[in-house]
Formats: sequence, structure tokens, C-alpha cells
Amino acid sequence: MNDLILHNFPSSPFSEKIRLVLGSKKLPWKSVHVPVVMPKPDVLALTGGYRRTPVLQVGADIYCDTALICDVLEHIRPEPTLYPPHLKGACRIFAQWADSTLFWAAMGYCLQPRGAAQVFANMPPEAARAFAEDRKAMTGNMVRLRAGDATSAYRSYLRRIANMADEHDFLFGMEPCVADFSAYHGIWYTRTQVPALAGILDATPSVAEWADRVAAIGHGPMTRLAAADAVALAAAAEPQPPGANLLIDSAFQDDHGIALGSRVTITAESFGAEPTEGELMAATRTHYSLRRTDDRAGLLHVHFPRIGYVLRAAQPA
Repeated sequence: MNDLILHNFPSSPFSEKIRLVLGSKKLPWKSVHVPVVMPKPDVLALTGGYRRTPVLQVGADIYCDTALICDVLEHIRPEPTLYPPHLKGACRIFAQWADSTLFWAAMGYCLQPRGAAQVFANMPPEAARAFAEDRKAMTGNMVRLRAGDATSAYRSYLRRIANMADEHDFLFGMEPCVADFSAYHGIWYTRTQVPALAGILDATPSVAEWADRVAAIGHGPMTRLAAADAVALAAAAEPQPPGANLLIDSAFQDDHGIALGSRVTITAESFGAEPTEGELMAATRTHYSLRRTDDRAGLLHVHFPRIGYVLRAAQPA
């Protein structure tokens, strides 16, 4: 199998989620550091439009969104599992909540003025402005919590997580699962990126103890790779056919009246809603796959989860 290449940046919460999943499964991986804000020419060469972080590259197959990346890594190395059989549905639903509702409450709390001042303290003013404008563009379709409302919600969610952490070493038992990695990354951001605001965790000491256990998993065996080299590796590889790639369900599920082979766009429902256009080559119960070409990266297959993404027929040129 081709190397696992994670396009990420150090302070990205969702990247931390996947770095820990890789560490949990003891999978060797290569790390490509991507820009925090646009432009991201090497990322877009691979994805065709999607620019959220992280992205997993396996040869000429590009996997977008951490929910889908978790499924791919589970298929590559099923043990230790992210989805305990007796709790598979509950873990997935909790992870979806944590990646959305919990995460945005954490971000609304962390990026209030005092937290933002710490995040941007070592940046030149123009870099801070560029970050603010970039994230404003990415959240244009969202309703964001104000700082006070986010603080109230975050405190409440931390108490609920504490109720779970009081019972076990991890949220759903004695071993970590996808729920832990999804709940952890927003809390990781609070603790590591805005420690001036980490006092919100003092009221729930079992959450801090649980977070220490998750952090101790580590990131596994990692080596660095230049972005241009990752693009070159994609160009030199052949994408896997739909029935042979790392997404094991391949039966066509037509919920849109759009035939395979059609030109389509895939767009996130909210955050980072830049479209990716290509030829629809798979639409299964769990994911979409597009075939596209790039002048630098060659022929690519780009994959998205169904949940959280919008499929539309492409408009004629």
C-alpha cells in the first residue's frame, strides 16, 4: 500500500484528532505541513477545491473530512478498533456531536478576545488579520455562538463529559474509541493553544485526567514530507478503482437522481463550503467519490463522507 500522508498543521484541532488515531493504531505516516490560511496551492492541486484541514493522501486517492479518514484508517488497521461492536452506533453519533456542537462551543469560548490575544500574540498584525478574514470566509454559511453563549454551552458539555469520564478510563469504556478522539481535540485546543482560558476545566478534574490519558497515546511513527513531494507522489500513482480502494462499501445508492459518470460538485454543508468538481464515480451509503485531473497531480480520486456534504449536478460551463 502507498504511504499514509496527512496534510495538516500543528495547531489544527482536527489534525490532532487524526494524529492521535494514527498513534492509537501505531500506523507509520508522513506529515505534510500546510498553510494555516489560503492560498493553499498544493492542497487544492490534490482536492480540487476542498481546503479544510486535515486531508489524508494515499497515493492518488484523497480522503476529505476526519469522519471519513477515521473509517479509512479503521479499514487499514482494524485493531484497536475505533468502533466497539456493542457501541458502534452510540460512538458514531457521539463523535458527530463532538465534531460539530462541542467543537464550535469550544472554539467560541477559546477565541473570545482574551483567548484570541494569546493565539495571535506572536504573530505580526497582518498575519492575525489574514487569519481572521480567512476564517470569516470559511464560516460565511454558519451561525456562530457569541462568546458568552459559547462559554455557557462549553461548561455544560464539559460537565456531561465528566459524567462519562468518572465511570471509565475513556468515554465509552476502558479503551479509547472514536468518541474520545472527537471529544478531545477541542479540549486539546483549550489546553495547548489558549492556556490562559484553560481554567474552565478546573471544575471538571476528571475531564483533565481523561484528556491526559488520550494525550499519552501519542502520534505514532511520523516522518516529514515536503508538499511538492506529496503532489509528485500523487502524479506518479494510479488511483484505486472504486471496488478496490479503502472504502469497503461500493453499491450505488442514488438519492439525488444523478447518474454515475455525471459532472457534479461536492460542497460542505457549512464550514469551508468551497466546491470540488469532478466526475461522480461512487455514491454509496457512506461516501461520495469524484474523479478529477490536475495539471500537477495528475488523475485523482477524491472522497467525501455523505453526512455533512451536498451533492449537486455541475452547472454547464
